[in-house]
Amino acid sequence: MASGKKGGGNGRLERVMNGRRSSKFKEAPVVMDTQAVFAALYSVCEENVTFFSGGAKGTQGDAGRRLVEAMKLIQEHARSLEPVISAFAAVYHHFDFDPHIPANGYRSLVKVVRCCLLHIIHKGRYITANRRSIFFRVAHNAGEIEAYCNALCQLRALLYLAQRLLHDNSHGNLFFQDESGLSESFVREYASMHKGCFYGRCLGFQFTPAIRPCLQTIAIGLVAFGENYKRHQSGIVDAGGIAPYGVAASSIFTSGKYAIDPELRGAEFERITQNLDVHFWKAFWNITETEFLSSLASMTSTQVKVNRALSVPPVPFDLPLAANHRASVTIAPPSAHIGTAPVQMRLISYELREGQDSETLLSLSRSEGGAISLSLGLKTKRLPSSPCLLIHFHGGGFVAQTSKSHEPYLKSWSQDLGVPILSVDYSLAPEAPFPRALEECFYAYCWALRNHHLLGWTGEKVCLAGDSAGGNLCLTTSMRAAAFGVRMPDGIVVAYPATLLTAYASPSRLLTLMDPLLPLSVLSRCLNAYAGNEPQNEKQVEKVSTLSLVRRDTALLLRDFRQGASNWIQSLLDPNRASAPSSTAAETMPAAPDTPTTDTVRKSVSAASISSPHASPPVPNQPPELPGRKLSVKSKTCQDLGSQSHGIPQSSPLMSEHAVEDVSFFLSRDSDPSMSDDLSSVAIPPPAVEEGSELEHPREFPLGFEPLRSEQLAEMRMQSSPVVKDPFCSPLLAPDSMLKGLPPINIVACALDPMLDDSVMFAKRLRSVDQPVTLCVVDDLPHGFLSISHLSRETREAANICVERIRSVFNQKDTPPEPRKHRKLERTDRRELAPAVETGALLAGPIEDAEAAVGRGAKISDGEGPVAVAAQNNTDAGGIGA
Repeated sequence: MASGKKGGGNGRLERVMNGRRSSKFKEAPVVMDTQAVFAALYSVCEENVTFFSGGAKGTQGDAGRRLVEAMKLIQEHARSLEPVISAFAAVYHHFDFDPHIPANGYRSLVKVVRCCLLHIIHKGRYITANRRSIFFRVAHNAGEIEAYCNALCQLRALLYLAQRLLHDNSHGNLFFQDESGLSESFVREYASMHKGCFYGRCLGFQFTPAIRPCLQTIAIGLVAFGENYKRHQSGIVDAGGIAPYGVAASSIFTSGKYAIDPELRGAEFERITQNLDVHFWKAFWNITETEFLSSLASMTSTQVKVNRALSVPPVPFDLPLAANHRASVTIAPPSAHIGTAPVQMRLISYELREGQDSETLLSLSRSEGGAISLSLGLKTKRLPSSPCLLIHFHGGGFVAQTSKSHEPYLKSWSQDLGVPILSVDYSLAPEAPFPRALEECFYAYCWALRNHHLLGWTGEKVCLAGDSAGGNLCLTTSMRAAAFGVRMPDGIVVAYPATLLTAYASPSRLLTLMDPLLPLSVLSRCLNAYAGNEPQNEKQVEKVSTLSLVRRDTALLLRDFRQGASNWIQSLLDPNRASAPSSTAAETMPAAPDTPTTDTVRKSVSAASISSPHASPPVPNQPPELPGRKLSVKSKTCQDLGSQSHGIPQSSPLMSEHAVEDVSFFLSRDSDPSMSDDLSSVAIPPPAVEEGSELEHPREFPLGFEPLRSEQLAEMRMQSSPVVKDPFCSPLLAPDSMLKGLPPINIVACALDPMLDDSVMFAKRLRSVDQPVTLCVVDDLPHGFLSISHLSRETREAANICVERIRSVFNQKDTPPEPRKHRKLERTDRRELAPAVETGALLAGPIEDAEAAVGRGAKISDGEGPVAVAAQNNTDAGGIGA
């Protein structure tokens, strides 16, 4: 049970200053070291092994033997992990952004291992306390211990790969600098390693308990949706809005078996993530766009006066240059891949402001059906234009979702900030790959600058905000604004952004093996789609009439209902069924047929013109002019970028493929001898290839250990493409000259996010060129927490940090303000900081009493001194800052 202890007001977030708790909390922090965790684990395992190995009441058949074997195997894994965990704890501070913001992929991996150990201790103590009860189910508890034993085995393999990264990487760098070598080895290992254990009983064990039910619901819905996806595929292609309802309705009746059979759910989840293509994920993530769910979300979210979908015609217009307002540049409409087309946007405003009900804006509105999107009741008060505007780019892996999916938190932001919000519905891959989304976001940004009077905005201050893929577009849109010489935004706020779209390995990306929302196979499909390497359309199937579709769906619903009910009853009658291999798991759908891939990157002149300036480009004899410029003026940044072309597509060379080493991406200077000594104690080289070995690939793990393997390999196509190395696609690879022109950037990252290292390394890059940057790391929450911000206190508090960051952009004058004292945020990267600035990460959630017993309210001591404090009864005994 979770602790019922609460703090008043903002006391839910403990504050830390210089490694100490604030005076509000009088008790001293409880320190829990690695040795104590492993000692508790050995003790509880040994006690249960002794009990179930002998004695009249300890022998309970096969289930008891399974429990004993799992406990012994856990002890074996723990003995190998203990020295590795201790060694990592001594060195991973070398990879932090700074001592006050302890976060990187190595810390995250260690924390996940500790979470797993604490769950095993908790379960072991439960078994110890209840094993003599007549209601104690040995088979059920054996299944729980076996699941965590399997998870611990896979985590042991990931830590070994992390040790390899330490050996092969340059000092202080989190990414392996090549898509071959270790990165290729990681992809190969991921394709064959067993992942189902992380999606069954152990689903979301590393996150705060408050959102685990949400993750379980998503997982159950995903596997049920995937089971019905292929059989309804013709409906999706031909029947428009009917098919999603058919798939979702069928999924309701087949979801029961996955709710009561975690092993079946894990196996099906693994099969879906490994085999279904990007079109499946587009369909699943767009479920929230259906009329029923979007209407439900609209009713439960903040009510706003203005919620208008806009369709802006693709016409060129002039925009003044930032350096010389008497000169202007012509902004051409987007044209890459799909030709010119209207740019879709959504205007959200909590209050009706001047211009938002003008005839000009209403003429741009597009009908969405359903309720009226602009509330103009009797005597509606019209407020003056706001001095601030928030331009938002939504996430969705570049392939799914629209502003409709992100409406709930955008409405709340509009109310909290008191500003209008313009969210851009950019075109999605694979139909419209890079650079189409960037072109549309830049066009929308420029259109907003020119037509501020229509948006209820005075034109004074503007901030860009986005999450995940939208965060990437915020950064690249600003880079393109600098290239064109137009006004830059006053600040950027990005949540868990994707700043490196290559297949480079990093410690945080190892978490894709277990992340329920961002598995590596799904991530790779999205990035390939954005790079233009995925097929644009699904395989065409037989067309059916609407009547035939309804008849078929009805028959499938009845059959699935009978099957789900039957499986449910059988599971209740046979308690050992959950622990035995399920026959249903073997009845998997055939894998999606291999789709032909092309080595040729689909691109237009717009893509080619955004050449990859990893090194200074050659200066031509005659500098090319920007088409449509009123004056032949160029900023220094624009010269670095080369020519920008927006004319009719012509034959043009492919993007340049310079080595990444040409960019100051790797930040290490002269290596510190003490750091080298520390890392050498943990890092291990790859195993030597035995002479005469006939193995196609060298063995990646030491002799005597092998991770669990999947029965079916994942379909992984990590294709190298020059597109993903373009700085307008991967901002982390941008040269210093491009980064120096960016406005102040505020990054909110997740400690357990596979994209964490993207944020940490990008913040380091910005700091290295003296750009103002802040980095805040929230604990125990998954990638995409903004989309579930209304489901728990922890996600709401994390979303509020984003709001505070946006507010700081609007309130800043010459320099960004320091963090507000009532929030537990990190320090900004400024030369002079007030000594009382609060540091640390947002730590979330209570834990079960048994876990807290190991270290109640604990933070984990790693021999580097206290740098962050866990919240009360923090999840799994400590945050990543521990």
